[in-house]
Amino acid sequence: MNDKHSIVITSDSTCDLGDKLVAERGIVILPLTVILGDRSFKDGIDIVPDDIFAYFEKTGELPKTAAPSVTDYEEFFRRYVEQGKTVIHFNISSKASGSHGFAQAAEKKFGDRVYVIDSLALSTGQGLLVMKACDLRDEGKSAAEIVAAVNGLRAKVNTSFVPDTLLYLYKGGRCSTLSYYGSKVLSIHPMIDMKDGELYPKKKYIGKMSRCLRNYVNDLAEEYKTYDRTRCFITHSGSEPELVAEIRKQVESLFTFDEILETVAGSIITSHCGKNTLGVLFISE
Repeated sequence: MNDKHSIVITSDSTCDLGDKLVAERGIVILPLTVILGDRSFKDGIDIVPDDIFAYFEKTGELPKTAAPSVTDYEEFFRRYVEQGKTVIHFNISSKASGSHGFAQAAEKKFGDRVYVIDSLALSTGQGLLVMKACDLRDEGKSAAEIVAAVNGLRAKVNTSFVPDTLLYLYKGGRCSTLSYYGSKVLSIHPMIDMKDGELYPKKKYIGKMSRCLRNYVNDLAEEYKTYDRTRCFITHSGSEPELVAEIRKQVESLFTFDEILETVAGSIITSHCGKNTLGVLFISE
Protein backbone atom coordinates (compact mmCIF):
# COMPACT_ATOMS: atom_id res chain seq x y z
CA MET A 1 0.00 0.00 0.00
CA ASN A 2 1.19 3.54 -0.64
CA ASP A 3 0.33 6.89 0.76
CA LYS A 4 -1.06 8.19 -2.55
CA HIS A 5 0.45 11.60 -1.82
CA SER A 6 3.94 10.05 -1.87
CA ILE A 7 3.68 9.15 -5.58
CA VAL A 8 3.63 11.85 -8.22
CA ILE A 9 2.52 10.97 -11.77
CA THR A 10 4.20 13.11 -14.42
CA SER A 11 4.22 13.18 -18.22
CA ASP A 12 5.63 15.11 -21.11
CA SER A 13 3.10 17.40 -22.77
CA THR A 14 2.33 15.02 -25.65
CA CYS A 15 -0.25 13.18 -23.51
CA ASP A 16 -2.88 15.79 -24.55
CA LEU A 17 -4.93 15.48 -21.36
CA GLY A 18 -5.82 19.18 -21.08
CA ASP A 19 -5.55 21.52 -18.09
CA LYS A 20 -8.78 20.42 -16.37
CA LEU A 21 -7.96 16.69 -16.21
CA VAL A 22 -4.35 17.37 -15.28
CA ALA A 23 -5.47 19.54 -12.35
CA GLU A 24 -8.20 17.12 -11.22
CA ARG A 25 -5.89 14.10 -11.17
CA GLY A 26 -2.80 15.86 -9.79
CA ILE A 27 -0.67 15.14 -12.87
CA VAL A 28 2.45 17.23 -13.47
CA ILE A 29 3.36 18.07 -17.07
CA LEU A 30 6.84 18.73 -18.45
CA PRO A 31 6.38 20.64 -21.72
CA LEU A 32 8.26 19.89 -24.90
CA THR A 33 9.47 22.80 -27.01
CA VAL A 34 7.94 24.05 -30.26
CA ILE A 35 10.21 26.15 -32.48
CA LEU A 36 8.70 28.58 -35.00
CA GLY A 37 11.51 30.13 -37.06
CA ASP A 38 13.95 31.51 -34.50
CA ARG A 39 11.50 31.58 -31.58
CA SER A 40 10.96 28.83 -29.00
CA PHE A 41 7.75 28.15 -27.11
CA LYS A 42 6.68 25.70 -24.41
CA ASP A 43 3.92 23.32 -25.54
CA GLY A 44 0.67 24.10 -23.73
CA ILE A 45 2.11 27.15 -21.96
CA ASP A 46 2.84 29.94 -24.42
CA ILE A 47 1.73 28.42 -27.73
CA VAL A 48 -1.56 26.94 -28.95
CA PRO A 49 -2.33 24.90 -32.10
CA ASP A 50 -3.87 27.94 -33.85
CA ASP A 51 -0.40 29.56 -33.74
CA ILE A 52 0.96 26.56 -35.63
CA PHE A 53 -1.79 26.65 -38.27
CA ALA A 54 -1.17 30.38 -38.79
CA TYR A 55 2.61 29.88 -39.03
CA PHE A 56 2.22 27.02 -41.50
CA GLU A 57 -0.19 29.00 -43.71
CA LYS A 58 2.16 31.96 -43.73
CA THR A 59 5.49 30.14 -44.27
CA GLY A 60 4.60 26.68 -45.61
CA GLU A 61 7.00 25.32 -42.99
CA LEU A 62 6.22 22.98 -40.15
CA PRO A 63 7.43 23.95 -36.71
CA LYS A 64 10.36 22.07 -35.28
CA THR A 65 9.97 20.33 -31.95
CA ALA A 66 12.55 19.66 -29.26
CA ALA A 67 12.65 17.40 -26.22
CA PRO A 68 13.78 18.56 -22.77
CA SER A 69 17.48 17.92 -22.13
CA VAL A 70 18.87 15.40 -19.64
CA THR A 71 19.53 18.35 -17.30
CA ASP A 72 15.92 19.54 -17.67
CA TYR A 73 14.71 16.07 -16.68
CA GLU A 74 17.12 15.88 -13.75
CA GLU A 75 15.91 19.23 -12.39
CA PHE A 76 12.29 18.22 -12.93
CA PHE A 77 12.64 14.89 -11.11
CA ARG A 78 14.80 16.33 -8.32
CA ARG A 79 12.07 18.82 -7.39
CA TYR A 80 9.79 15.94 -6.31
CA VAL A 81 12.40 13.51 -5.01
CA GLU A 82 13.63 16.21 -2.60
CA GLN A 83 10.03 16.48 -1.33
CA GLY A 84 10.21 12.77 -0.45
CA LYS A 85 8.10 11.66 -3.41
CA THR A 86 8.50 8.84 -5.92
CA VAL A 87 8.05 9.92 -9.54
CA ILE A 88 6.41 7.85 -12.30
CA HIS A 89 7.02 9.66 -15.56
CA PHE A 90 5.50 8.95 -18.99
CA ASN A 91 7.05 9.84 -22.35
CA ILE A 92 5.87 9.87 -25.95
CA SER A 93 6.99 6.71 -27.80
CA SER A 94 10.77 6.41 -27.94
CA LYS A 95 10.37 5.72 -31.68
CA ALA A 96 8.79 9.16 -32.20
CA SER A 97 11.10 11.36 -30.08
CA GLY A 98 14.40 11.40 -28.25
CA SER A 99 12.72 12.54 -25.04
CA HIS A 100 12.48 9.04 -23.55
CA GLY A 101 16.23 8.47 -23.93
CA PHE A 102 16.99 11.77 -22.18
CA ALA A 103 14.56 10.99 -19.37
CA GLN A 104 16.11 7.54 -18.93
CA ALA A 105 19.57 9.05 -18.64
CA ALA A 106 18.29 11.41 -15.91
CA GLU A 107 16.41 8.57 -14.14
CA LYS A 108 19.71 6.81 -13.32
CA LYS A 109 20.61 9.51 -10.79
CA PHE A 110 17.61 8.78 -8.58
CA GLY A 111 17.60 5.00 -8.05
CA ASP A 112 14.15 3.62 -7.26
CA ARG A 113 12.70 7.07 -6.66
CA VAL A 114 12.07 7.73 -10.36
CA TYR A 115 10.48 5.38 -12.89
CA VAL A 116 10.49 6.43 -16.55
CA ILE A 117 7.97 4.75 -18.86
CA ASP A 118 8.12 4.61 -22.65
CA SER A 119 4.39 4.84 -23.46
CA LEU A 120 4.95 3.42 -26.98
CA ALA A 121 2.09 5.78 -27.81
CA LEU A 122 1.33 9.46 -28.26
CA SER A 123 -1.46 11.91 -27.57
CA THR A 124 -4.21 10.42 -25.40
CA GLY A 125 -2.93 6.91 -26.14
CA GLN A 126 -0.17 7.99 -23.78
CA GLY A 127 -2.78 9.85 -21.73
CA LEU A 128 -4.74 6.63 -21.15
CA LEU A 129 -1.70 5.09 -19.47
CA VAL A 130 -1.15 8.23 -17.39
CA MET A 131 -4.79 8.14 -16.24
CA LYS A 132 -4.56 4.41 -15.45
CA ALA A 133 -1.49 5.13 -13.31
CA CYS A 134 -3.54 7.77 -11.43
CA ASP A 135 -6.35 5.22 -10.87
CA LEU A 136 -3.88 2.71 -9.44
CA ARG A 137 -2.15 5.35 -7.29
CA ASP A 138 -5.55 6.33 -5.84
CA GLU A 139 -6.28 2.65 -5.11
CA GLY A 140 -3.15 2.55 -2.97
CA LYS A 141 -0.88 0.53 -5.27
CA SER A 142 2.88 0.88 -4.83
CA ALA A 143 5.04 2.60 -7.46
CA ALA A 144 6.48 -0.76 -8.58
CA GLU A 145 2.95 -2.23 -8.92
CA ILE A 146 1.76 0.77 -10.95
CA VAL A 147 4.78 0.59 -13.28
CA ALA A 148 4.32 -3.16 -13.84
CA ALA A 149 0.60 -2.71 -14.55
CA VAL A 150 0.95 0.14 -17.06
CA ASN A 151 3.89 -1.50 -18.83
CA GLY A 152 1.66 -4.56 -19.27
CA LEU A 153 -1.07 -2.43 -20.83
CA ARG A 154 1.02 -0.62 -23.44
CA ALA A 155 0.38 -3.12 -26.25
CA LYS A 156 -3.37 -2.94 -25.56
CA VAL A 157 -3.77 0.79 -26.12
CA ASN A 158 -5.63 1.65 -29.31
CA THR A 159 -3.81 4.79 -30.50
CA SER A 160 -5.41 5.58 -33.85
CA PHE A 161 -6.68 8.64 -35.67
CA VAL A 162 -7.92 9.87 -39.04
CA PRO A 163 -6.29 13.03 -40.46
CA ASP A 164 -8.32 15.39 -42.63
CA THR A 165 -5.21 16.17 -44.70
CA LEU A 166 -1.91 14.36 -45.20
CA LEU A 167 -0.13 17.66 -45.86
CA TYR A 168 1.46 17.91 -42.40
CA LEU A 169 2.53 14.24 -42.41
CA TYR A 170 3.89 14.71 -45.95
CA LYS A 171 5.80 17.88 -45.05
CA GLY A 172 7.16 16.12 -41.97
CA GLY A 173 8.50 13.25 -44.08
CA ARG A 174 6.04 10.72 -42.65
CA CYS A 175 4.10 10.20 -45.87
CA SER A 176 5.21 9.77 -49.50
CA THR A 177 4.56 12.29 -52.30
CA LEU A 178 2.42 9.70 -54.07
CA SER A 179 0.28 9.05 -50.98
CA TYR A 180 -0.17 12.75 -50.35
CA TYR A 181 -1.26 13.68 -53.89
CA GLY A 182 -3.35 10.51 -54.22
CA SER A 183 -5.21 11.35 -51.01
CA LYS A 184 -5.79 14.91 -52.20
CA VAL A 185 -7.18 13.92 -55.61
CA LEU A 186 -9.24 10.94 -54.42
CA SER A 187 -10.32 12.39 -51.06
CA ILE A 188 -8.63 9.54 -49.17
CA HIS A 189 -8.45 9.74 -45.38
CA PRO A 190 -6.30 6.96 -43.92
CA MET A 191 -6.67 5.51 -40.45
CA ILE A 192 -3.24 5.97 -38.88
CA ASP A 193 -2.59 3.40 -36.17
CA MET A 194 0.25 2.78 -33.75
CA LYS A 195 1.95 -0.57 -33.40
CA ASP A 196 5.05 -1.23 -31.26
CA GLY A 197 5.46 2.53 -30.83
CA GLU A 198 5.40 3.40 -34.54
CA LEU A 199 2.73 4.97 -36.74
CA TYR A 200 1.55 3.22 -39.87
CA PRO A 201 -1.45 3.56 -42.25
CA LYS A 202 -3.87 0.75 -41.38
CA LYS A 203 -6.87 1.42 -43.60
CA LYS A 204 -8.10 3.89 -46.22
CA TYR A 205 -11.44 5.67 -46.20
CA ILE A 206 -12.74 7.64 -49.16
CA GLY A 207 -15.11 10.59 -49.20
CA LYS A 208 -16.16 13.37 -46.84
CA MET A 209 -14.43 13.51 -43.47
CA SER A 210 -17.70 12.95 -41.57
CA ARG A 211 -18.41 9.75 -43.52
CA CYS A 212 -14.83 8.52 -43.10
CA LEU A 213 -14.99 9.07 -39.33
CA ARG A 214 -18.28 7.19 -39.06
CA ASN A 215 -16.71 4.23 -40.88
CA TYR A 216 -13.63 4.50 -38.65
CA VAL A 217 -15.71 4.27 -35.45
CA ASN A 218 -17.71 1.35 -36.91
CA ASP A 219 -14.44 -0.44 -37.69
CA LEU A 220 -13.13 0.13 -34.15
CA ALA A 221 -16.33 -1.35 -32.69
CA GLU A 222 -16.01 -4.33 -35.03
CA GLU A 223 -12.34 -4.93 -34.17
CA TYR A 224 -12.47 -4.35 -30.40
CA LYS A 225 -15.29 -6.49 -29.04
CA THR A 226 -13.78 -6.44 -25.54
CA TYR A 227 -12.18 -3.39 -24.01
CA ASP A 228 -11.48 -1.60 -20.74
CA ARG A 229 -14.71 0.27 -20.08
CA THR A 230 -13.18 2.76 -17.66
CA ARG A 231 -12.74 5.53 -20.21
CA CYS A 232 -12.31 6.53 -23.80
CA PHE A 233 -10.87 9.69 -25.34
CA ILE A 234 -12.12 11.54 -28.38
CA THR A 235 -9.15 13.71 -29.22
CA HIS A 236 -9.05 16.13 -32.14
CA SER A 237 -7.12 19.07 -33.53
CA GLY A 238 -9.73 21.78 -33.94
CA SER A 239 -12.53 19.70 -35.50
CA GLU A 240 -15.97 21.28 -35.82
CA PRO A 241 -18.01 20.90 -32.58
CA GLU A 242 -20.93 19.39 -34.53
CA LEU A 243 -18.68 16.70 -35.97
CA VAL A 244 -17.18 15.88 -32.55
CA ALA A 245 -20.71 15.67 -31.09
CA GLU A 246 -21.79 13.33 -33.90
CA ILE A 247 -18.82 11.02 -33.30
CA ARG A 248 -19.42 11.08 -29.56
CA LYS A 249 -23.03 9.98 -30.12
CA GLN A 250 -21.84 7.13 -32.31
CA VAL A 251 -19.24 6.01 -29.72
CA GLU A 252 -21.97 6.10 -27.04
CA SER A 253 -24.21 3.86 -29.17
CA LEU A 254 -21.53 1.30 -30.08
CA PHE A 255 -19.50 1.12 -26.86
CA THR A 256 -20.25 1.17 -23.12
CA PHE A 257 -17.55 3.35 -21.58
CA ASP A 258 -18.00 4.70 -18.05
CA GLU A 259 -16.77 8.05 -19.32
CA ILE A 260 -16.01 9.58 -22.70
CA LEU A 261 -13.54 12.43 -22.42
CA GLU A 262 -13.02 14.99 -25.18
CA THR A 263 -9.62 16.65 -25.48
CA VAL A 264 -7.92 18.89 -28.02
CA ALA A 265 -4.49 17.85 -29.26
CA GLY A 266 -1.62 20.06 -28.11
CA SER A 267 0.92 21.84 -30.26
CA ILE A 268 3.41 18.96 -30.55
CA ILE A 269 0.86 16.46 -31.87
CA THR A 270 -0.85 19.12 -34.03
CA SER A 271 2.45 19.99 -35.73
CA HIS A 272 2.62 16.42 -37.04
CA CYS A 273 -1.01 15.67 -37.92
CA GLY A 274 -2.52 19.03 -38.91
CA LYS A 275 -5.95 20.54 -38.43
CA ASN A 276 -9.20 18.50 -38.13
CA THR A 277 -7.53 15.20 -37.25
CA LEU A 278 -9.71 13.09 -34.93
CA GLY A 279 -9.09 9.89 -32.99
CA VAL A 280 -11.06 7.63 -30.66
CA LEU A 281 -8.63 6.08 -28.17
CA PHE A 282 -9.10 3.46 -25.47
CA ILE A 283 -7.51 0.37 -23.93
CA SER A 284 -8.51 -3.03 -25.33
CA GLU A 285 -8.60 -6.25 -23.31
